[in-house]
Amino acid sequence: MLNPKKLKMSFKRYCNNFVNGIKFEDVVEKYEVSKSKINNIVNFNDIEKDHILLINLNKISLYYLSKWKNEVLIDGGTSSDGLKTMQIVVFYQCMAHELYQIKYPKMFLSYSFDEAIKALIHFTMFGWEREEKILFDFILEHFGKHLMDANNWNKHTWFLLELYLQYRNKTIVGTNQNLFIAVREHFQEADLEFGLIPEDLDIYTEVLEHWATPQLDEINTLIDKMSVFHSILASELGESIEFGDYRYGFYPYEILFLIHVRKKHGLPVPEHFDDFLMNTPEAKMIIDDPEPYPEWDPLLGQVDNFYRKNYPKYIPNKHGELFQ
Repeated sequence: MLNPKKLKMSFKRYCNNFVNGIKFEDVVEKYEVSKSKINNIVNFNDIEKDHILLINLNKISLYYLSKWKNEVLIDGGTSSDGLKTMQIVVFYQCMAHELYQIKYPKMFLSYSFDEAIKALIHFTMFGWEREEKILFDFILEHFGKHLMDANNWNKHTWFLLELYLQYRNKTIVGTNQNLFIAVREHFQEADLEFGLIPEDLDIYTEVLEHWATPQLDEINTLIDKMSVFHSILASELGESIEFGDYRYGFYPYEILFLIHVRKKHGLPVPEHFDDFLMNTPEAKMIIDDPEPYPEWDPLLGQVDNFYRKNYPKYIPNKHGELFQ
């Protein structure tokens, strides 16, 4: 059962984490350290140490995480630019990791299955179809392998992926229906790890069955249930594995994606919400359709240019300029 007082207390901690915990000036300092490392490798074209570029992409992401939180969560702005750059960094982490499969086949990934799916659905919401297709092709090619380890417990992630597949009329392991079940069975038959994949999707099963309903009342009820599910888990900030993190805990992107998909299908969507979660600053960010690309981070640009120059098989080389 949702405890409104506990939810608001968790949200207060969520906000304070980026004021008294992760201070922006400390994040900037770490970003500057990464800048020095990246410049040294790029200036000397040091291919033997270029995996350090990949490692430092995470520092760029953390910089824009803090920037996003300060602009939207703390200062009350509505821009999604910091969030957009975070998703772009995940894209380049995926692209770069593929380069090291032979040299470092067991290299620890700097992104997760969750993060790749988040980036995919955000590219979709932003209207960045070209980059969305490239990322989906990467996910599909490596699905279940080291670069896309899908043995994942998050129910909302499986919901997002299945909704995306139905929206785009695509499939994974031959289906876009009850995907998590099909993947569990496929992985078991292929002797791949599958034990973390959930055995049910809770409220998301009902939503996937009725997401295309033409009835506004019905979708309102489903969104209310999704919001309660998310809010209960966000109340367990720092403990829940589903929505208990400080990065996305009070950002209801799974609901926003559902609304986006329904709009694209010309289906009615709620015009306003009365619950706490859907009125948080992150829920009320302005996302245009399409959303303009953010200004390129200079360090990310250096890393991309380095890989383009030194690795002909680097995926972005096949597609020309991206995110422009």
